[in-house]
Amino acid sequence: MNVNLIVILGPTASGKTALAAQLAKVRGSEIISADSRQVYRGMDMGTGKDLSEYCVEGVAIPCHLIDIVDPDVDFSVFDYQQCFFRCFTEISSRGVLPLLVGGTGLYLESVLQGYRMREVPENPALRKELASEPMESLVRRLLALRSRVHNKSDLLDRSRLIRAIEIAAHSRHDHVLPPPPRIEALVAGVRWERRLLRQRITARLRQRLAAGMIEEVRSLHASRVSWERLHYFGLEYRYIGLYLQGILDYQTMFETLNTKIHQFAKRQETWFRRMERNGTVIHWLDGADHESLRKIIENNVPTVQR
Repeated sequence: MNVNLIVILGPTASGKTALAAQLAKVRGSEIISADSRQVYRGMDMGTGKDLSEYCVEGVAIPCHLIDIVDPDVDFSVFDYQQCFFRCFTEISSRGVLPLLVGGTGLYLESVLQGYRMREVPENPALRKELASEPMESLVRRLLALRSRVHNKSDLLDRSRLIRAIEIAAHSRHDHVLPPPPRIEALVAGVRWERRLLRQRITARLRQRLAAGMIEEVRSLHASRVSWERLHYFGLEYRYIGLYLQGILDYQTMFETLNTKIHQFAKRQETWFRRMERNGTVIHWLDGADHESLRKIIENNVPTVQR
């Protein structure tokens, strides 16, 4: 296999970003993020960007697909896939080996499985028609068009719901994009014994709260990002938003958020196991150990640049 992409995946708080940055420094590589929330500007602590980890021993590691859209912009799997292909092609054209790093399973699969996706333009007439409909009506309309909804978050945010209806209703005059670039990927996964991962998640949450994550959410809402929109952006924004609205007290917010993040990490691990069942070979690392990753690369991909 002539590897042209190394993938490092893992659940939240597993240390995959720091591991990838270390590898990128050694190999002169560049990182492409595979995180559905880190594409948004101004959402740093709540999405776990950990931007300081992209600097290793004073060397700034180039990273892509982070901070590329504003919070009011809907960014789909299709959008991500097309952005990835452009980044991958440009980086590879310079003779650099890209590293794809993240934990959003759908983004990872869209790249590794080469999903053939259709570009769906906005439909102003349909959007005008849907603008005054209540959320319950929009949900019923989407389910009538598509009985199975894979991304449940589409049902929680009005703009996402309207976009999902728009996509589901689009059946004519669309076009299939050209085939994606050929990708030969070595996939490594970071895993921890569950007790240790839970400890890492809790410690990270405490650190982020102490570092100003609540202020980040308050600032986003003050800049006209609605509570409903923040709810869509995930657990941290959802539960801190409820705290800021006075619906939850601090201790309840912390305990609930901590539990929900643990559950989210478990779902990520379930997704990765499903990827394996569907044919993706994942070489697992016990902990974010750079030496183990180096050996995996050397033992499994002798043709990769060293």
